[in-house]
Amino acid sequence: MKPTDPGEMIAHLNAGVFAQQIGTALSAVSAAVVNHSKKGQVIITLDMTQIDGSHQVNIAHTLSVTEPTKTGKRTEIGTRKTPMHVTSNGLQPFPENPTGDMFKNKEPSSQSQPAERH
Repeated sequence: MKPTDPGEMIAHLNAGVFAQQIGTALSAVSAAVVNHSKKGQVIITLDMTQIDGSHQVNIAHTLSVTEPTKTGKRTEIGTRKTPMHVTSNGLQPFPENPTGDMFKNKEPSSQSQPAERH
């Protein structure tokens, strides 16, 4: 299996919303750290569970944000889940060949052949 591209995978979590939340959190926390000269923290947690014996996993992605304030800190924690396919190319939002069986050449049955015209 090829290694999963982490940037691409994160971009697909929660239809791209998770990546935007990370960007917002990084900006807000870093600004608060500079404004208040206190430590801040952004923690990303990814928990994976198999989906019903398939080649899919449910990824629970959690963003924990601790932003320093003048008198203390503000903390927010949010978790969502996104299903992903485990493929030879790493984690993917879709199966490698979702229409693989759909367009195979099949032997036409004798009933479905058009009648000859004379």
